[in-house]
Amino acid sequence: MKKKEAAIEIVKKFIQSDPHKAAQALETLAAADAAQVLKELPSAIAAQCLEHLPPLTAAQLLEKNSKEEAASILLNVGKYHAADVFRRFNPAFSKAVIPLLAHDFSKDMAEILAYPKESAGRMMHTDFLSFRKDMKVKEVIIKLRQIAKKHLPTAYCYVVDDSNVLLGVLNMRDLLLAPLDAHVEEIMIKDVVKVAPFTDREELVVMFSRKHYLAVPVVNETGRIIGTVNTKNIIASTEEEATEDLQILFGASAEERVYSPAKFKIKKRLPWLHINLATVFLAGAVVAMFEGLIAKVAVLAVFLPIVAGQGSNAGTQTLSVVLRGMIMREIEPKSAMKMVMTEVWVGFVNGAATGLVTALAVWIWKGNPYLGLVVGAAMLVNLVVAGLSGALIPLTMKKLGFDPAHSSGIVLTTITDVVGFTAFLSLAWFFQSKLI
Repeated sequence: MKKKEAAIEIVKKFIQSDPHKAAQALETLAAADAAQVLKELPSAIAAQCLEHLPPLTAAQLLEKNSKEEAASILLNVGKYHAADVFRRFNPAFSKAVIPLLAHDFSKDMAEILAYPKESAGRMMHTDFLSFRKDMKVKEVIIKLRQIAKKHLPTAYCYVVDDSNVLLGVLNMRDLLLAPLDAHVEEIMIKDVVKVAPFTDREELVVMFSRKHYLAVPVVNETGRIIGTVNTKNIIASTEEEATEDLQILFGASAEERVYSPAKFKIKKRLPWLHINLATVFLAGAVVAMFEGLIAKVAVLAVFLPIVAGQGSNAGTQTLSVVLRGMIMREIEPKSAMKMVMTEVWVGFVNGAATGLVTALAVWIWKGNPYLGLVVGAAMLVNLVVAGLSGALIPLTMKKLGFDPAHSSGIVLTTITDVVGFTAFLSLAWFFQSKLI
C-alpha cells in the first residue's frame, strides 16, 4: 500500500512539473492502464495532464472511469478543452455526465459547442475586461489596480453601455494621461474592429496577419460583447490545422499523435492504405495494357517510375501552394482560374526544362535519341497535367464539400501515375520501331 502511495506521489510530481511530457508518457500506456492512472490521481492533478491530451484520447480514457470521476476531472479542465473532450464522448456517457457538472460550467460548454468548429465563438475567451461608458477614469484605474493584484488584466479594456453593447476600446496611454474626472466614453477609441461568433477561423487568420492585434472582441447580433479571440488562440489553431492537414495529406489521421497506441494508429491508417492500394492497381492496369510492348522493349520499365515520380513531385508542389492559399484565403473565386492557368504554365516550363535534360541524359546513356524523345515528351505532358491537377483538385474538393487536404493527395498521385504511364507507353508504342 505504501509503495502504491509513493508511486502515485511520484506521478503527481511528474505531472505538476511537466504536464506536457506526462501526457505524452500517458499516451504510451494501454488505454486501460492510462485510465487507471487518472483514476488514482486527485481530480485537479489528473486535469492538468488531460489538458495536454488530444480530445479524442482524453474522452476515451475518461469513458473507462465512472461518470462521477469523469465529471470531477472535467470540472478542473479549461472549459474550451472540456468542450472538445465532451464532444468526443459516446452519447450515452455524455448524457450521464451532464447532470454531474456544475450548472455554470455546463452552460458555458453548451454555448461553446453551439458554435461551428473553427469559428470565433468556439475559440473565444469570456474573461475580458469591460467598463460602462459613464465610469470615470479614476474609477477605472482603481479597478485595474484591484484586478492586477489577483491576475494580470487582458490586452485590451472595452467600453460598453448599460446593455453591454460594445462602444469602444481603451488605450492605456490615453487612460493614464486623461483627467481623472473624465468619463471613459470621452477618451475611448470608437472605431473598433470586431467579429461575429460565427466568423470562420480562416478570416481571423487573415485579419490578424494584416492588423497585428493582440485580441479582437466577439459581438453577437445585437452588438453585445460576448468574448475575445486573441493571437495565441489563432496561432495555436493554425498550427494544429497545419499539422493535421500535413498528416491527412499523407494518409494519417488528424487525431493521431507520436505516442498514440499502435492499435489506434493501425485503425486510422489501414483504410487509407487500402484506398491507395486500389489506385496503385489502377495505375498497374495501364501498364498491363502495354505488357507486350514492355516485353519487346524491356528498357521502358527503367523509365516508368522516373516519369511518374517527377509528375507526382511537381503536382505535390502545386498542391501545397494551393492548399496554403486556400487556408489563408488568398484565392478568390474570380481569380481562381487565373491561378490554375499560371500553374499549368509553370508545369509546362518546368516540364520542358526537365524533359529536355532527361531526353539528353537518356540519349547519352542508352544511345537512342528516340528513347530520349519519348521519355522527355512524356515528362512534359505529365508535368503540365500535374500543374493542372494540383490546382484544380483542392478547389473541386472544397466545392463538393470535401476536406481538400483529406482527399487531394491520393487523387493527385493517381492522376499523375495514370497520365505519366499512359503518355510514356503510348509514345513508346508509336515509336516502337525506332526503339527496338
